[in-house]
Parts: sequence; structure tokens; C-alpha cells
Amino acid sequence: MNVRHRVAALPLMLISLFVFSQAAMADMSNKWRMEFNGSANSDGAITVRISPEGGIPLEITTLVSKGTRENMVAKAVVESLQSKLPRGAYNVERDDGEDVLIKKGTGTPIFGLDVLSNTVKNVKIHLDKE
Repeated sequence: MNVRHRVAALPLMLISLFVFSQAAMADMSNKWRMEFNGSANSDGAITVRISPEGGIPLEITTLVSKGTRENMVAKAVVESLQSKLPRGAYNVERDDGEDVLIKKGTGTPIFGLDVLSNTVKNVKIHLDKE
């Protein structure tokens, strides 16, 4: 690659870097809401990833049994997160029965939340930044 091509490629690389960094930042918040809808029509697992800004992502899996209603799915996720997240780093609680709130603790950076997989049939999960 000659110098002219390298110089021409530099703005494109910088724009790409900016776009990707903005996309990553857009998915960060200090508080998230997970809304669960539907009863489990199968046994399965829900795996979420919590990605603290500048930190190591944590993946947490919650097992769900067939017949579990949305409120109890939310309760299982709360219990799973509370048992596996660093103590004091996050506050995890249920809201309105079927919702889970995850808030950063004091000194914890903002974080991203993703549902990596959901093999529980009929249980829908919607994520909202608060």
C-alpha cells in the first residue's frame, strides 16, 4: 500500500472508530430495566451480560423451569444476579412483579446490559435504560 492509499484510508478508519465507540457508549447506563412477559412453555436458560465501562464483562445464566410465570422468572433472575454479581457493585430488585431493575452501586462505572441467549419458550425480555 503506497502513502497515498494510507492517507486516504486514515479518515475512513477514524470515522469507523468514532461510529463504533459511539455505538458502544450508547448502550451504557447507570440503571437498566428488564421487562419479562409470558409464562415459560419450556425449560430453558436466560443468559445476560453486564459490561461495566472499562471493566470485565460478567455473564450470568438463570435456569427457568417449564410453567414458570413471568413474575417468578423475574424473581429467579433477581436471585441469580444477586448471588453472582460482586456485592455492593450493583443493586438488583424486582419492580411491578415482572420487571427487574439493575442499578450501579456507588463507585461502580456505568454498564451495558445484553441478553446473550434466552432458550425459554414464550418468555420475552425487553431491556430499557432508565
